[in-house]
Amino acid sequence: MSSHNLFSALRAAFPSDMQATAVETDEGLRYSWHDLDRATAMMANLLHSLNLPEGSRVAVQVEKSVEAMVLYLATLRAGYVFLPLNTAYQSAEIAYFIGNAEPAVVVCSGANFGWVSKIAFKSGTQHVFTLNDDRTGSLLDRAAQHSDQHQAVARQADDLAAILYTSGTTGRSKGAMLTHGNMLSNALTLKDYWGWTAIGGPEGRGDVLIHALPIFHVHGLFVAIHGALINGSKMIWMAKFDPKRAIAHMSRATVFMGVPTLYVRMLAEPTLNKETVKHMRLFIAGSAPLLIETFTEWQARTGHTILERYGMSETAMLTSNPYSADARYGNQTERRGGTVGFPLPGVSLRVHGDEGQDLPVGEIGGIQVKGPNVFKGYWRMPEKTAEEFTADGFFKTGDVGKVDERGYVTIVGRSKDLIISGGYNVYPAEIEGYINEMPGVAESAVIGVPHPDFGEVGVAVVIAKPGASLKPEAIVADLKAKLANFKIPKRCFVVAELPRNTMGKVQKNLLRDEHKGLFS
Repeated sequence: MSSHNLFSALRAAFPSDMQATAVETDEGLRYSWHDLDRATAMMANLLHSLNLPEGSRVAVQVEKSVEAMVLYLATLRAGYVFLPLNTAYQSAEIAYFIGNAEPAVVVCSGANFGWVSKIAFKSGTQHVFTLNDDRTGSLLDRAAQHSDQHQAVARQADDLAAILYTSGTTGRSKGAMLTHGNMLSNALTLKDYWGWTAIGGPEGRGDVLIHALPIFHVHGLFVAIHGALINGSKMIWMAKFDPKRAIAHMSRATVFMGVPTLYVRMLAEPTLNKETVKHMRLFIAGSAPLLIETFTEWQARTGHTILERYGMSETAMLTSNPYSADARYGNQTERRGGTVGFPLPGVSLRVHGDEGQDLPVGEIGGIQVKGPNVFKGYWRMPEKTAEEFTADGFFKTGDVGKVDERGYVTIVGRSKDLIISGGYNVYPAEIEGYINEMPGVAESAVIGVPHPDFGEVGVAVVIAKPGASLKPEAIVADLKAKLANFKIPKRCFVVAELPRNTMGKVQKNLLRDEHKGLFS
């Protein structure tokens, strides 16, 4: 019986020259393909030595490092389930994720060991390790004692590989369950669709990726890392994004993936021009809407047209503007700003109306998708899973959009009231829940408004209880002690009342209109 373990497929794509550089860091450290193979084997052997139950989760909240990527690959190799957690999450959030996922292993930064281990042990986790971004920590100390030979555990395509937490309008986070088959199918599709090449790059080794994204969500962990590894491509690894340094790396690279914020920051650098990007083959943007101004300015400055694509935690990538001629759509090659291109090969996408009917070309409705990349459901939420899938197996994305006469998909909004700030998902209901618990608060509404750097940011509008006196800055300070920084509203207003419709529901569209010029 052949194995569908995602790691095995990635490992099979390593180049024949195992001593060649696989990853080069900002600090000048070089990891060969042989190093990656040995390190993942040692970590996988460490995990096996713990005698973990089948299907155990490995929850990880650490700073970005090559060793953190190795831990991800080792978890796949050992046949366990990887659970990445945003480094900005605070104790209340971590307590929820650990309590819900019940991981057998938790790995955290050494600086956070005190409070994270307390939460983990209280929830029944048996093993807590530390991993720092300077190649230290108990995880590496323990792994160093194990063999550097390891046979990847056989897995079926439908076996769970990762859980990514994503929230909904209720504010309660849901764990999207992604399988080995989901992620491998997406990696192989994108390798072909985006024209990854193993030969002909500036260093004679084909494509070279600048990895400038965090590695706790789909874009950086799956799309970028899988893309490079499944092609046997070198990565230039940026622990923290720096626009000057990213531009300097482009003389030795061919592919860059970023959220719109990164492109805005690079456009602010005078060193960005056609000469500095002449080796580059492809610039990809996603995780948040790319403003048309950014799209056209990048085109003018660099001569390159950014390729926008669309995906979700639950599905990995769903659509993409064409890299080259797409025969399914009349060999069209245009990358159209403001659109997310065509459904990827193997992905079915439709636009549905409120009554569940298919909508004609150009009409706006709910986007539904189906394909081998679509997740198998929400962790321990069978009712929610059933609710989010149609009778004929399509996943309701919660995004609103349209398909034009040429087949291009445009996302026009989000029915789930989501704010995407700097590429990170911010769910108003979660923040409102914290504000509403504060003394003197009667009610709150959190909305997203345009921002030149982050794309969108949150703004909180709060009503005080009779006789209570609320200070906006105190509300924001209170939130900062409880939530990740990217979730904190950039402004807070205390008002006498919120606009409502006849049913008493807060009309957030009116609040958005009122505050849309705050940061312009």
